[in-house]
Amino acid sequence: MSGEPNDEELEKLRQEKMEQLQEQGGQGQGQGVDEEAMEAQREQREAQKKAMLRKHLTDEARKRLNTVKMSKQEFGEQVEQQVLALAQSGRIQGKIDDEKMKQLLKELQPDKKSFDIQRR
Repeated sequence: MSGEPNDEELEKLRQEKMEQLQEQGGQGQGQGVDEEAMEAQREQREAQKKAMLRKHLTDEARKRLNTVKMSKQEFGEQVEQQVLALAQSGRIQGKIDDEKMKQLLKELQPDKKSFDIQRR
């Protein structure tokens, strides 16, 4: 293994974190617990997203997607959501490699506007 926690370990850690937050809620901390619970949920969604991407993308494709996200964050997140939607619908067989990622990026990239200037 690569030393990364698998889905079962991640779920166990999330469950322990939620139990800790619930115990703290019983101690009367009020508003802070709600914020912590929301933060824990956000972290859980992020961890699930990363696990899905790790499962369905090769290392090269994941690196390419991360590079795109660094330069064009909104577009990178849009591509990420598209990959997750494809994965959840079962339309991905195997893993998306670097070539497939390049194709996906070309398909999702907004059309560039071309300005042809004609002189009369």
